[in-house]
Amino acid sequence: MKLGIDLGGTKIEIIALDDHGRELLRRRVPTPAGNYPAILQTIVALVHDAESGLGQQGSLGIGTPGSLSRATGRLKNSNSVVLNGQPILQDLESLLQRKVNISNDANCFALSEAMDGAAAGEEVVFGVILGTGVGAGIVINGHVLTGPNGIAGEWGHNPLPWPQPQELVGPPCYCGKRGCIETWLSGPGMAKLHQMESGALLSAEEIVAHAGQGDIACEHTLKTYESRLARSLAHVINILDPDVIVLGGGMSNIERLYKNVPALLGDWVFSDRVDTRLVKNRFGDSSGVRGAAML
Repeated sequence: MKLGIDLGGTKIEIIALDDHGRELLRRRVPTPAGNYPAILQTIVALVHDAESGLGQQGSLGIGTPGSLSRATGRLKNSNSVVLNGQPILQDLESLLQRKVNISNDANCFALSEAMDGAAAGEEVVFGVILGTGVGAGIVINGHVLTGPNGIAGEWGHNPLPWPQPQELVGPPCYCGKRGCIETWLSGPGMAKLHQMESGALLSAEEIVAHAGQGDIACEHTLKTYESRLARSLAHVINILDPDVIVLGGGMSNIERLYKNVPALLGDWVFSDRVDTRLVKNRFGDSSGVRGAAML
């Protein structure tokens, strides 16, 4: 049995999979906001309750925002800032008295979609999360690429490629820099852009809905978003040249992206044609927790 934990900013989810990838159990509970010890205890309780209910012990993988520092062994780069600087791997292994596998939540998403999801059978997969933040994971031949710094796929904290004059210097990012891809392509990023340009305070979901009803300002915001996404993905294709790019997170539910963005990639990709496929995830917001179990 494989247990996976998805540690998110608002919820913690556990899943149990059998040897064939079939789901045996799944539960979600709220994340204790800003309380690191309570987060640890919540994870421990979920694991113990799951194993007690299923009558067996499983391997355990955890997907976290951020990644483990190779220098300190502590978590870094998490937008759930209470986790930054914490020895979460050591703490959980001590509390659970077993080996724990930890990886970035975007790596877990990419692994799930590469193994039996929308990119199953492909050699090089770039799995993107477009949600309240922007991240990505890279899977090559079924293995997560982490890199010597543990940051492979941290695409959301590169600057927006080929910026237009009005895109300089860019919005401030929680990482301390300005103009990161995350500030443009996250759901809140789209909402802020729309408010700045139109004066209307709408969520990303409302912008998409209003654009579908003929709202000119919302349609402009979506077209601008599609241009920025195309430029950002073209940068990845020029470096990694993946077989498939899988989109996840709330923004992946914008169906028009899968037609409009590929049509723009040729303007930026250094090739005579673009064969990289852009696809929607298969497992939705369950991909992260499934990938954690597969670690």
